Amino acid sequence: MKPIEPMEPMPPSTFERLKNNNIIQAWLVLFLALCFGSALAGVQMTLGPKIETNKINETREKVPELVLGKAAAQKMAEQGQNLEALPENIVVEKPGKQSTYNVFEARKDGDRLGWVVKAGGQGYADKIELLLGLDAKAENITGIFVLEQKETPGLGNKIVTDEWRDQFKGVGTDQLLTVVKGGKTSVPNEINAVTGATISSRSVTDIINTAVADLKGPLTAKGSGGK
Repeated sequence: MKPIEPMEPMPPSTFERLKNNNIIQAWLVLFLALCFGSALAGVQMTLGPKIETNKINETREKVPELVLGKAAAQKMAEQGQNLEALPENIVVEKPGKQSTYNVFEARKDGDRLGWVVKAGGQGYADKIELLLGLDAKAENITGIFVLEQKETPGLGNKIVTDEWRDQFKGVGTDQLLTVVKGGKTSVPNEINAVTGATISSRSVTDIINTAVADLKGPLTAKGSGGK
């Protein structure tokens, strides 16, 4: 009986050849990355202006609360009264760089009641943007509001809570803010850190300290003029 000859192996298909080709796989990954990157860039270009517009609107809405306090701002709104928020840019010259701040002057019936400053800096996970309320002479902090953050959920993102932000109200601008752990002390410029998020807490105080250092002189000069 004639022995059965073994069958010759089938040549690999085109798909299998492509699948096993490392160079082609690398180019495919690169191509997909470029496609996703372009898509994300397109979304950012489309949504970017809208996001900035929303931030400006939110800033204007927060001006009364940050300058007067939540209760007084709500009472004013119920009475149909308005607090003007006059925007301006203040340029601060520093060695080797220039910083520009968006500042809103809060006025009512022609009187200057305070200021709201938009400031930002690096947090633990990403950039933090906040609004800083100051009195008319920039001598005291009247409130802060976190405009944007991407800090760790359940930890660093607690910087947005009323309880943590209320620590800043009434603190003078004559001393640097410092972050402490384990509970707020009787020292006015000490801010109790969010538990497990000291870096996020310190980032906020650093942003405020920098903004105050840059703007206290210009705003005090404006505030000394009264109306």
